[in-house]
Amino acid sequence: MSKTLNRPIRVLVAKVGLDGHDRGAKVIATSLRDAGMEVIYTGLRQTPEMVVNTALQEDVDAIGISILSGAHMTVFPKIVEIMRQKEVKDVLLTGGGIIPESDMKKLKDIGVGELFAPGTTMETIVNYIKGWVVENRNF
Repeated sequence: MSKTLNRPIRVLVAKVGLDGHDRGAKVIATSLRDAGMEVIYTGLRQTPEMVVNTALQEDVDAIGISILSGAHMTVFPKIVEIMRQKEVKDVLLTGGGIIPESDMKKLKDIGVGELFAPGTTMETIVNYIKGWVVENRNF
């Protein structure tokens, strides 16, 4: 029997730290909405703690971090750490931005999902989130 969703997928899109470039995050948020997902966009200058707390309060299926500042090797591990402390085990942590391939591998090794570089199609991102949620969340 195939798993099906009985509600829209809920995704939190966030910008963490002092990274003030949010055009890409807004494009992603709009595209995910257009794909039928419910999107919570937190805006700029969030802390990892704020992101995880909002994810818990909003009962999201996925967290998407947009990062262009080069702080990905600090931000993602901190979010993973807080998610583990708060026992958030079935929420996808994904994201994208300017992240070298070697760093993407290191982040995946600690539990971060797929990370998307500029130029990735929205179809690829939407299909990844949908597939992960169907396989890993209970509805």
